[in-house]
Amino acid sequence: MGRRVALKLSGEAFADPALQYGIDPATVRRLAGEIAEVAAEGHQVAVVVGAGNIFRGLSSAAAGMDRANADYMGMLATVLNAMALRDAIEAAGGVARVQTAIRIEQVAEPYIRLRAIRHLEKGRVVVFAGGTGNPYFTTDTAAALRAAEIGAEAVLKATKVDGVYDADPVHHPGARLFQELRYREVLERDLRVMDATAITMCLENRLPIRVFNISVPGNIARAVRGEAVGTLVH
Repeated sequence: MGRRVALKLSGEAFADPALQYGIDPATVRRLAGEIAEVAAEGHQVAVVVGAGNIFRGLSSAAAGMDRANADYMGMLATVLNAMALRDAIEAAGGVARVQTAIRIEQVAEPYIRLRAIRHLEKGRVVVFAGGTGNPYFTTDTAAALRAAEIGAEAVLKATKVDGVYDADPVHHPGARLFQELRYREVLERDLRVMDATAITMCLENRLPIRVFNISVPGNIARAVRGEAVGTLVH
C-alpha cells in the first residue's frame, strides 16, 4: 500500500496561466493525469480544492458583501473545481468521487469520513469540496482538518513558487528558499505557508506539510511519492 496524503490545490491551480481565472481544461488534464498516475501506483490521494479562480470570500469581488454570505459563495465555487477535476481524473483512467461539506446530492456525495476512507482504500481519489462547511475558515484549514480526519501521512500544499521563502520571491529576487522549517518558525516569522489555524492544526496532529511548485510538471507525483521537493514543514 502506498502513502495516504491530502493534496491542497488552490483555485488558481485550475486557471488558465495567462488569464488567472476560470477553469482551463488543459491545465486540469495535466493535474488529473499526475493524480491518476500515483493513484494507479497504490497511493491514496485525497484532494482539497479552493476556488480563487472563480470567487473568493475575501476578494475585491466580495467587497461590501456580508462575510458569511461571501464565504458560502466561495464554498459553492469549490464544487465546480471539484467536478472538473473528478471528470478529468476519470478521463485519465482513474476513479474519483467528490464529497462536499455542503449538501448537493445531485452532483456530489455529502462528506462522510468513513465513506471517504473506504473510497481511498478502494483506490479511488476523493475530492473534497465545500471547505469545512463553515464561513470564516479557509480551504487551507479544510485541508488540515480533512487530513487529520482521514489519517493522512502529510498535507501537500501546491503553490506557484518552489517552496517557502524568507521573503516574497516575486518582489525580492534574493529571497532564500528553505528546505525545512518547524511549525513554530512559520508562525513566529509569519511566513504565510498556510493560515495560522491550518498550521496549528497540523502541529497539534503531527502532520508534516510539503510545499511545492505545482507549475513544474511531475511535481504532484513527486510530492505524493514522498520525494524531497520544495519545503518540508514539520
